[in-house]
Amino acid sequence: MALAGLWETWRSPAGERVRSFAIITTTPNELCAELHNRMPVVLSPDVWPEWLGEEPADAPRFKALLAPYPSEGMMCWPVSARVGNVRNNDASLIEPVVLA
Repeated sequence: MALAGLWETWRSPAGERVRSFAIITTTPNELCAELHNRMPVVLSPDVWPEWLGEEPADAPRFKALLAPYPSEGMMCWPVSARVGNVRNNDASLIEPVVLA
């Protein structure tokens, strides 16, 4: 899975080199709409060369890539509430849980 994003390396007013990155979001597909009012733009492998500048693409083509990923290509399951805490960072966060 690849998410559409933009990155930049720039100099701060203090002269420090800063690397910044942003994930681009879009309106949610049917599956993600149940969870949130936006979702990351997911890029399918066939468009990676365009997004990365390895193949030509113009502004209308890039805009077309910013569409919601089809729900049929995704799965969803309940996970632990531990996901909501940035201090938690382990593989168990993606394990399915049974809701009461």
